[in-house]
Amino acid sequence: MDFESNSWIGERLCYYPRLFGGVMLTAALLGVSTSYFTGISVPTLPHLLPNLNILRKKKRGKKRIRVYMDGCFDLMHYGHANAIRQAKALGDELVVGVVSDEEIVANKGPPVLCMEERLALVSGLKWVDEVIANAPYAITEDFMNRLFNEHKIDYIIHGDDPCLLPDGTDAYALAKQAGRYKQIKRTEGVSSTDIVGRILSSAKSISQDSTKASLPGDDNMNGVYAEEKMANIDQISHFLPTSRRIVQFSNGKGPGPNARVVYIDGAFDLFHAGHVEILRSARQLGDFLLVGVYTDQTVSELRGHQYPLMNLHERSLSVLACRYVDEVIIGSPWEVTQDMVTTFNISVVVHGTVSDRNTSTGERHDPYAVPKNMGIFRVIDSPKDITTTSVAQRIIANHEIYVEVTGSSRGNSLLKKCRKRNTKKEASEKKYYAEKQYVSGD
Repeated sequence: MDFESNSWIGERLCYYPRLFGGVMLTAALLGVSTSYFTGISVPTLPHLLPNLNILRKKKRGKKRIRVYMDGCFDLMHYGHANAIRQAKALGDELVVGVVSDEEIVANKGPPVLCMEERLALVSGLKWVDEVIANAPYAITEDFMNRLFNEHKIDYIIHGDDPCLLPDGTDAYALAKQAGRYKQIKRTEGVSSTDIVGRILSSAKSISQDSTKASLPGDDNMNGVYAEEKMANIDQISHFLPTSRRIVQFSNGKGPGPNARVVYIDGAFDLFHAGHVEILRSARQLGDFLLVGVYTDQTVSELRGHQYPLMNLHERSLSVLACRYVDEVIIGSPWEVTQDMVTTFNISVVVHGTVSDRNTSTGERHDPYAVPKNMGIFRVIDSPKDITTTSVAQRIIANHEIYVEVTGSSRGNSLLKKCRKRNTKKEASEKKYYAEKQYVSGD
C-alpha cells in the first residue's frame, strides 16, 4: 500500500479531530437508525472510508533498527543474559556474534565451552533474533563494513566496562569513531572470572581424583591462576536480586485455561547447553513450560556441600532467560506433590536421563511418586550428556594444563605474556571503577 499518496487524508484527520469524531459518531447513529427506519439507505462506515488502513501511522513502513552485540559467552550467566536483554531494548532486531574458539585462545586463553555449546546457549536466549558464529574478538574495519552492509546493522552495542585487546587498545574504537556505537550498563555482581573462582575454590570436592588435577592450595600453584584465584577462596555471590530484574526477565503471561502445562525441575546450576536442550525438548510436549528451581539447601543435600556454585536467584534468572521457559517456581520443593499439580494445572511432569546427583548423600523417597501414580510422569532423553560437574571438571583440567606448561620454557613465555595482559586488564578495571558513572536504561 502506498502510504505517501494518501497522507493528506491522515494529516487532515489529525488536524480536525472533532470533525472526524463527529463523522464517526454520525455514521454510527445512522447505522443504528436503519434498523428502525426501513427503506432508508445509509452508507456504512467502510463505504465512507474505503480503506481504514490509511489511518495507520507510517511507522509500520519505518525501517526496523538492527543492533549487534558480540562476546565469548563462555560460562553463560545471568550477566550475559541481562546484557543481551539491554541490547535488544535498543533496537527491533538483535544479532549476536559469538567469538571463535581460536580468537578466544589468542586473546583470553582456552575457552571452557566449545563453539557448538556456546552457540546453543546464545541461541536459547529469548531476546536473540540471529546469531553469527566465529565472530572476531576485535571489531575490524572489514568486519564492521560487513555488519553494516551484509547484516544491515545500525548500531554496535557493548557494556560500559572496558574491553581491551592484548595491546591495550579499545576493541570497539572503530565503531565509536563511526558513530555507530551504543553503550549499555554492566550487570554487577557476577563475571565469568568470578564463577571460575567459585569452581576452583571448591575444586577439592568437585574433582573425583585429586591425583589427576592441580587444586587450589597445592605447592605447585605458581602461575597466574594461583595469583588471581587464591584470593577468591570461599567467595560468595555479590548479586543483589531485585523484583524489577525478575520482571525484566519474565514473560509476564500465564497459561491459558486449556493449556497443556509441562513441568520440569532441577538445580540448573552453572547453566549450560545441556539445560537449554532438555528445556527445548520439554517445551515441545505442551503449550506452557513451568520450571522448578531447587533451593540452595536442596541442591547441597543432593549434590554435596560445595554446591550450588550459583545461588537460587542467579540460577532462576538463567532459567528465565531461556526462550523455551514460560514461568519459574523460585525455590521449588524436591517432591512434586498433588497440591502442586492441582495449583499449577500441570498436565505432564518430565525428567531427563542425565543429571547430577551425589549418591553418597543417602537415598530419598521418589520425588515423582505422585505424578507417576497419576499417570502424568514421563522420562525424556537428554539431548546432551553435559552436567554441571563435567563443566567444572573442564575448568580444573584447564588449570592443570596451565600449571604444567609454566614449568617449561614455553610455559615461562606464556606466563610472562599472561601476566602482562592481566596487569593491563587490572589497570583498566581499576580505572573503570574509579571513573564509573551511572548509566541509565537498565
